[in-house]
Amino acid sequence: MDLAFLHPLYEHPGPWASVYVDTPRHTEDTPHEQHLAALAVSRELSTQGADEATCVAVREALEELRHSSEPHGRAVFARAGEVVLDPPLTRSPDGSLVRWAPLPHTAPLLELAGEDPVCVVAYVDRKGADFELRGALGRQAAGSVSGRQWPVHRTSSADWSERHFQLRVENTWEHNAGEIADALAACQEETGADLLILVGDEREKRAVHERLPKHLHGRVVEAEHGAGSRLLDEDVERARTEHVRQRAERELERFLAARVPGDDGRPGAVEGVPALVEAAREHRIDELLIRPDGPDAHREVWVGEDPDQLAVRRTDLKILGEQNSWSARADDALIRSAVATGAPALSVTPAGGEAPAPVGGLGALLRWS
Repeated sequence: MDLAFLHPLYEHPGPWASVYVDTPRHTEDTPHEQHLAALAVSRELSTQGADEATCVAVREALEELRHSSEPHGRAVFARAGEVVLDPPLTRSPDGSLVRWAPLPHTAPLLELAGEDPVCVVAYVDRKGADFELRGALGRQAAGSVSGRQWPVHRTSSADWSERHFQLRVENTWEHNAGEIADALAACQEETGADLLILVGDEREKRAVHERLPKHLHGRVVEAEHGAGSRLLDEDVERARTEHVRQRAERELERFLAARVPGDDGRPGAVEGVPALVEAAREHRIDELLIRPDGPDAHREVWVGEDPDQLAVRRTDLKILGEQNSWSARADDALIRSAVATGAPALSVTPAGGEAPAPVGGLGALLRWS
């Protein structure tokens, strides 16, 4: 997950209100129910020590969700009476999550708003293709391409004149497949799509697939549905989920391999809070890996005003020259450090039967050993 969108959260000091809520289902009672839910969150923040202005700002933001058409809810981050960031979620939270703390509680975003692969669905036939952009928040048209319109159909005759016609048909198909592949590659570059889903007859899908640039082949999925069918939301969601799972598996494999010391005797990955804190202070985290059920995620660390002011013990910060320090969750503190140095973060879950990794639930691939 690219964490760049979180930068506004670290441009101001805390404490912070962090709230995760589902979007209400619209009924006649929705406005009243949303008002009560917003009041409950506001009261919970007040109980945890939040100032009145911030409680009011969060309550008003949550009440506005009664007008929202987003299917999975929102996260709301506020401080000093102002909502600073309120990203939409791509998965619904299991109930409301409310926290008042020195740092924004951003770790749940890896599960609830992370890895939202954008898909371009290409409905391919012999004459061209229509493109559709699909994501967790809906769909929209993404253009079309038309190739040569004639000849595109074979005949059943087999005399010498018809064989010449058949060759022209083959040439038309190949030309159109190339046109579609070029347009699809351009669409991917423009939209930044993570996944390309081809829909059509087997031969047409294969022809387009083969003509795409090689660096895109790993992003392509050929849908089971044939010509004329439109992909259902569940079909797209299945492809998106599989793409996320495979990417997490690849990154976990990289991490496991990097734990083994290299020729210089040093590993290219670390795990455990002390090693991660040291790597974060030295700006060595290349990618942060978090296992949601890991016990180290909520382990206490100490933070200062700057992202690299991070320590396992409070006295360590004083040795580093930081006079002001606060207790924070390890996962939130490490995410703050990752944002500051441009490192991504990823939620990983080991496959069934495998030993949990990273040990403790927190790990990182390193930029240098």
